[in-house]
Amino acid sequence: MKKNLYAKIKESLASVLPVTLIVLILSVSLVPMTGEMVFMFLVGTALLIVGIGLFTLGADASMILMGEKIGAGVTKTRNLLLIIACCLIIGIFITVAEPDLRVLAEQVPIVENALLIISVAVGVGLFLMIAFLRIFLRVKLSRLLMILYAAIFALALSPLIPSEFIPIAFDSGGVTTGPITVPFILSLGVGLAKIRGDKSTDDDTFGLVALCSVGPILTVLILGIISGSHNVSASLSEASVYSDVRAVFGEFIGAFPRYIAEVALALLPIAALCAAFRLLMFKLGKQETLEVLIGFAFTFLGLALFLTGVNIGFMPVGIHLGRALAESDKWLLVPLGAIIGYFIVSAEPAVHVLKEQVQDVTQGKISGKSLGFALSIGVAASVGIAMLRILTGIDLIWFIVPGYLFSLIMTFFVPGVFTAIAFDSGGVASGPMTATFLLPFAMGACAGVGGNMARDAFGVVAMVAMTPLITIQLLGLAARFSGKRQIAAAPNTLDEIIDVSEVF
Repeated sequence: MKKNLYAKIKESLASVLPVTLIVLILSVSLVPMTGEMVFMFLVGTALLIVGIGLFTLGADASMILMGEKIGAGVTKTRNLLLIIACCLIIGIFITVAEPDLRVLAEQVPIVENALLIISVAVGVGLFLMIAFLRIFLRVKLSRLLMILYAAIFALALSPLIPSEFIPIAFDSGGVTTGPITVPFILSLGVGLAKIRGDKSTDDDTFGLVALCSVGPILTVLILGIISGSHNVSASLSEASVYSDVRAVFGEFIGAFPRYIAEVALALLPIAALCAAFRLLMFKLGKQETLEVLIGFAFTFLGLALFLTGVNIGFMPVGIHLGRALAESDKWLLVPLGAIIGYFIVSAEPAVHVLKEQVQDVTQGKISGKSLGFALSIGVAASVGIAMLRILTGIDLIWFIVPGYLFSLIMTFFVPGVFTAIAFDSGGVASGPMTATFLLPFAMGACAGVGGNMARDAFGVVAMVAMTPLITIQLLGLAARFSGKRQIAAAPNTLDEIIDVSEVF
């Protein structure tokens, strides 16, 4: 356990260090910060590193194991109605518990927190049901995605939806799949895929996250029809000013109990759900039970440290950097945003879970390194475009619609497993780091240029969720046409594709 914890913290240190260096370089060059603010950021970074390490270790021992057990236990009943009902309940419970969604809800100025959370949770629950039915009924993922996104685009382009709700709807789809949801849904997919009596294709294991990201977009768009239009100008409170280092420590110490309570509220429903399934559907040995309990404890502590670090140390710095750059040399936001985006995705806890899951399920043919590189390229492009959109005021729809259309067209030419992983990765990439650093960075930039906060600042999460769909499917094309042999038809099984690591 000690060796695993050391490895996880070392991994998280390597992930967070580049973003830390970028911020520190900016603090002594383009955007001067007080010593107290820099110290606050460094303390937040330390909590972030330890938090990610503890979380990923705990997720391996608890969330992933329980997700697979529940998926396998539910499918053994062979009761279709029971499975569908369980998918609905699980989807709602884990989404209400998702800290990313709570972070977004607190920043959205035009919808009450509880209303947005409930709307998104219902969307995830309904579409987790649809995701299972897709596996059971052998519906090709690419076809289903085309139908669903056609409905989304038709709704988003209609005059019924206020323009302020479109970025928030797409952002909601991105933050839904965060550090609690992703490990559970991905491992649940492994269990649910076993419901098929025949040999399941590899993309049956993935695709659940992709579909669960679609549900919130539709439900929040519908919420927009009900709520009507709102105009929100850019207005943000100034970052807190601390007199000394002791005051900075006091801020972290005072906030930590609040985030412990928030994480407890998030994890208790899931723990109760896991306990109920364990009693009713499957048994765990003493050793497995102990490992799950320890895993939940690590997950709990890791998330509490993580949220404290990003909310107290990262969010104020993100707002300050965005506003200061917009007020001094606003066009620097585009390249700097791209650089930050390239490195920040590797700090997402759920990205680590996805990379390990993909590498395990594909038996190493899709390496975590290749997947991480494709994600970084996609997120760099998305953040750069998001900054350009803030500066120019171009509507999000002009980027989202062409981007998704292109990625959907590519599904005809890439291996099916890459399509499933790509659409899963879009949701995974837009996690806590996006909601607590990139979104505040965008809000600060929007305030600096005097834009409409709801329409211009929001949408950065949506962009981060979209571009990995393109870059990872391009990775799939490279895997298909490079190496020792070329494939005449797009395959659906891993036996038909080369090792992706050979491409790079």
